Amino acid sequence: MDIPMQSRILLVALASIAVAEFAYADSPSVTAVLSNSEATVGETVELQIKVTGPGDARPPEEISIDGLEIHSTGTSRQFEIHNFSTNSSVTYNYTILPLRAGRFTIPPQTVQAGGKILRTPELALNVADAPGQQTKTRPGRSTQSQPTSAGDLVFAELVVPKKTAYVGEVVPVQIRMGFDARVHPRLTEPPDITGQGFTSQKLQQSSQNLETINGRPFEVVTFKTAIAAARAGKFEIGPVKAKAQVVVPRRRNAPRSRSPFDLFDLDDPFSDPFFSNPFAQFGERRDIQISSDPVALEVKPLPPNAPPSFSGAIGSFVMATDAKPKSLQVGDPITVTTTISGRGNFDRVNAPLLEDDRGWHKYPPSSKFKQDDEVGISGTKTFEMVISPNENKQNLPVLAFSYFDPAKEQYVTLQSEPMAIAVQGGAVAPVVAAQPPASSPATAARGRPPVPNSAKPQDILYQLTEPSRTVESFEPLYARRGFWAAQSLPLAAVLVFAGWKIRRARLDDREARRISALQHEAAELMHKLRRRDDASPQEYYAEASRVVRLKAALASRDRGVDPNTVDAETAAETFKLDTNSCDRLRRLFEQNDEWQYSGTHNGPERISPENRRDVLELIENLK
Repeated sequence: MDIPMQSRILLVALASIAVAEFAYADSPSVTAVLSNSEATVGETVELQIKVTGPGDARPPEEISIDGLEIHSTGTSRQFEIHNFSTNSSVTYNYTILPLRAGRFTIPPQTVQAGGKILRTPELALNVADAPGQQTKTRPGRSTQSQPTSAGDLVFAELVVPKKTAYVGEVVPVQIRMGFDARVHPRLTEPPDITGQGFTSQKLQQSSQNLETINGRPFEVVTFKTAIAAARAGKFEIGPVKAKAQVVVPRRRNAPRSRSPFDLFDLDDPFSDPFFSNPFAQFGERRDIQISSDPVALEVKPLPPNAPPSFSGAIGSFVMATDAKPKSLQVGDPITVTTTISGRGNFDRVNAPLLEDDRGWHKYPPSSKFKQDDEVGISGTKTFEMVISPNENKQNLPVLAFSYFDPAKEQYVTLQSEPMAIAVQGGAVAPVVAAQPPASSPATAARGRPPVPNSAKPQDILYQLTEPSRTVESFEPLYARRGFWAAQSLPLAAVLVFAGWKIRRARLDDREARRISALQHEAAELMHKLRRRDDASPQEYYAEASRVVRLKAALASRDRGVDPNTVDAETAAETFKLDTNSCDRLRRLFEQNDEWQYSGTHNGPERISPENRRDVLELIENLK
C-alpha cells in the first residue's frame, strides 16, 4: 500500500532532524588535565586525556619529556543516550613520575578522532626537591575492614632484622605506622607486640617523617624496642596491634555527583569534596584498628658448659679495669672500677668475679648504666667494688667476665690486666736478742794491767788471776749460740712436720666444712621445693637446678667437683640415668636457662602443680 505523500514528508523531516542531532553529538573534542600541578621528586602525578565523540580515537602512544617518566596505565569509557542525543567519551590515563626538580611543560598532544586531528592544551608541572622524603611501595599490612575504605588509609609494619637468635639474645625491632596525611590521625592505643615466648622492652618513639607511598603522602611514625626470647623453638613475633582515630567523609544516603573531570582515584574515599575543602562539614572521626603481619623467628638454645663467670650476658662487650689507691697498708680499702661497654642484654651483665680471692676481703659491688640508644641495647655499665688485702700483696687479683657472642656462636671470657700494688705493714720482723760480747782478758782481770808473757810471776795470786788459754763463760747454756745451732735441725724438722699436720688438718676441715655446707644448702632447697607453692617459675627452676648441681657435687666429693660447673650432661653421667630421666633432666636445665637468661617473662606467674610434682620426683630419685 502506498504511503501518503504527507507521511513521507514527515518521515523525511524526522530523519533529517535525527541525522543533524547525531552529527552534532558526534562532533569530537579533546581536553587534558593533571591530578596536581605541584609535586615533589618521586611523587607520582596522574595525566588524563579525555576524548568526547566517536569511539575510534587514537591517543598518543608515547609521551617523552626529559626529567619525567610517563607511562600509559589504561583507558575508561562512558556512553549515554538522552532524548535522541548520544554522548560517548574515552579517558586515557597516564602516570607521571618526576625524576628531578624543575618546571616542566607538557606540550600539546595530537589525537585523531572522527577523521579529525585534535590537540590537547599545554600543561605545566612544577616539581620541587623532597629532602627526607622517599618514594616507596606500601609495605605489606593487614587491616580490619572498615567502612569508607578506612583500612586503606593506615598501615603497620613490624621490622625484625634477624631470622634466628639465641635464648636471651636481645634483638632490636622497629614498628612503622603510616597514616594518610589527609586523615588527621590520632593514636588512641599505642602499638603493642603480641605473642608468647618472648619479652619486649618499652616502646620508644624514634622519628616521624612524611613519605610518599603509591603516590600518596603518608605520615610515618617509627617506634623502636627490643625483644628477647625466653625459650628455644620457632615463634611468630607479632602481629603489632594499635587503635587510632581518623577523619573520613561522612556517610550520605544519596550517591554523590561527580564532575566530568573528577576522574582520578575513583575508589579513593578522598575524591569526596570534603577533602578539597577543609572547612566543609562532611567529615567525621572514626575508630579503626590497625594490625601488621607477624614475623617468624627461630630461637636456638645456648651451648652447654658455660664458664663460671657467665651470668647470662649475650652480645659483644669489652672490659676495662682501674684501682685506687695502689699503695696502702694491710686492711686498707681499694676501690676497683670496672667498665663493661658494648651491645647486648645489659640487664644480665653482672660484676666480674675475682679469680683468686685468697687473702682478700671483698664487699658487694655497686653499678650504674649509661645507654647509648633509645632502648638500651648499647651502652656502658660501670661497677665499683671495694676490696681490702689481709696480707702483703704485690698484684691485684685478676677479674673475669664471661658472655656469649651470638656472632661467633661461642662463650668469651674477658680478664683484667695484671695491676701492681704496694701493700705495707703485713709481716712482723722477728726480734733477735743481742748476744753479750765474749769475755776478754781485760774484763777478766778487772782493771789489772795485762802481764806480758815474758814476765809471768810465779806467785800463787797471779796464778789464780791469770787468764787461761780456754776462756770460760758464765752465760746460761740456752743463751749460747752453739746450743741453738745444735738444736736448729731437729727443731726445723719438728716445725715442718707440725706445719704439714696443721695444713692437712685444715684441708680436711675445709673439705668437711665444704661438704657440710653443700649438704645444708641442698636440704634447705629441697625443703623449699616441697613446701613452696607460691614461687615464680624463675625461682622454682633456679632452685631445682641448683639442687641437682649440689647433689651431683656431693656424689663426686672425692674429686672435689664444683657445683657451679655441673650441667645436665655431667649430672646424668654422675647418677647413671636412663634415657627418659636424661631427657627430663635436660628439660629442667633448659627451662631454668629460659627463665634466667631472658629477663622478665610474659608467661604464667606460677608453676603448675603437675610440673612441680614432675620436678620433685626427678630430683628425689637422683641417688
